[in-house]
Amino acid sequence: MPELAEVETWRRLAHHTAVGHTIEKAKCWDDRIIFDQNAPVSVSKALNGAKVTGTERRGKHFWLTFDRPGHLYIHFGMSGSLWRLQGDEEPPSHRKLELTLDTGERLVYRNMRRIGRIRWLPDATVVPPVSKLGPDPLEPEFTVSFLKEALLRRKSPIKAVLLNQEIFAGVGNWIADEVLYQTQISPHRQCSELREADIQKLHQVLLRILRKAVGVQADASRFPKSWLFHHRWGKKAERTARGELLQFDTVGGRTTAWVPDVQS
Repeated sequence: MPELAEVETWRRLAHHTAVGHTIEKAKCWDDRIIFDQNAPVSVSKALNGAKVTGTERRGKHFWLTFDRPGHLYIHFGMSGSLWRLQGDEEPPSHRKLELTLDTGERLVYRNMRRIGRIRWLPDATVVPPVSKLGPDPLEPEFTVSFLKEALLRRKSPIKAVLLNQEIFAGVGNWIADEVLYQTQISPHRQCSELREADIQKLHQVLLRILRKAVGVQADASRFPKSWLFHHRWGKKAERTARGELLQFDTVGGRTTAWVPDVQS
């Protein structure tokens, strides 16, 4: 599933491509699963002739703003992605939305498995799911003090809490595993048992991981070779780049990869 790094990469792509430009043609495919709240034709009508004024993101959720009331909210779900096409470039399959700009460039939303959403909303920030999200880790509000308050009053396992989008908007399964591995904290440890030094390290490492992932445009082949990411998939016996034996448990209902020899 696309996580914060992927969605931020696509937000930057949309910002660079579309902001300051007018949508000359908006094409919405007739998919009532993706367009779950608005008829596709009504979304096309709202977008045609609109000038894009900004791009916003919180966690895994993304929306465009315009020179008229309304936001185009996009969620990528399990298999969504955003493409920038120039000239006669061949579009991808499974398109759900295509915006042709006054520059001739096109922004295309693709979703193969149809687990995603496109909505035309008066204000994406005041309705669920965005209104229920906690601070985005890349926003100024995500401080060590916030993290300390959010964690120490909870007795749940740290892995489960990291995945709670009402607390940590955008932290998904692989990011949570990576953060805990790099901080040497067991995913089973209760939040209320964490020390202040643990929380400071969690904050530092989480930001470092996210900034690195965004900095390489979420290209996993460019993630550091030492990252757990490269070895955590498949639920089978595996070792890290350092030769440490991985264990796979279920924590908070999610498969969790960790290294008991170094995480406590």
